[in-house]
Amino acid sequence: MVNGHQREPRWSVRNRALDVERFPSPSYRRRVSVQFTILGSGSSGNCAYLETPEVRLLIDAGFSGRQIRERLASISRTPETLTGILLTHEHQDHTQGLPVLAAKLRIPVYCNRLTQEATERQLEVRFDGRHFVTGASFDLGDVTVDTFSVPHDAQDPVGFLLRTRAGNIGFLTDLGHATKLVLERVRPAHLLVLEANHDLKLLQDDTKRPWSTKQRILSRHGHLSNAAAADVAEQIVSGTLARIYLGHLSRDCNRPELARAAVGERLQRIGATHIAVESTSQDAPCATVTL
Repeated sequence: MVNGHQREPRWSVRNRALDVERFPSPSYRRRVSVQFTILGSGSSGNCAYLETPEVRLLIDAGFSGRQIRERLASISRTPETLTGILLTHEHQDHTQGLPVLAAKLRIPVYCNRLTQEATERQLEVRFDGRHFVTGASFDLGDVTVDTFSVPHDAQDPVGFLLRTRAGNIGFLTDLGHATKLVLERVRPAHLLVLEANHDLKLLQDDTKRPWSTKQRILSRHGHLSNAAAADVAEQIVSGTLARIYLGHLSRDCNRPELARAAVGERLQRIGATHIAVESTSQDAPCATVTL
């Protein structure tokens, strides 16, 4: 209430065509055009799945090949039908499934040259890398992939905006802070996967991590805290942004309820109550979203 009057929200909803169904029936799937599932996200593994009429893509492959197969099976899919894998950077929590998926099954990996070189060196594998130049856009079937640089302690880390006929999906994980470029590139998203790695107090009080590790996490090339994720959400909110998934949560230094509260309360404060805020899990896929 402001001066006795109901406060008007800063943002109005123009498009919120996102429906969730955990196990869609085969007949339902045939009717939809674009589906998106976060197969898992946390500090030890990250992987998501996007399906359109023309392509089936993984975004990162941060679980073992067996785990990814099992998680795809939970939505009645198999790795053999994948069109490709989009890779954000070379850290193992985003790449550990590649020896099976890319090297053995020969699924092409879309990444920049430095990321391929670093990944092949670390995993001691070779795979079919389809290179993009960071900052460029390219088409994969009916998906346009916008790439952009993010500040993180990797060779050439990127974020994505995936443009589909049904809506845009943004990926912002593994970054120490959000630059103006990052904010501009994900602002058109209808659905956003946003890092909320740690609660600042839980990280500071953690006894398992040495101070040098904490400094790396807190640096401008480390990871976003819950409060920093809330700052990002506030700066990119729009009438077309319908859902935010909070990802890459630390097992030891965060809690799903803390992450949701930090971002949700900030959005409520500015009147952006049309945006659903959900946390992801390291252990199980999220519900499938239909755009």
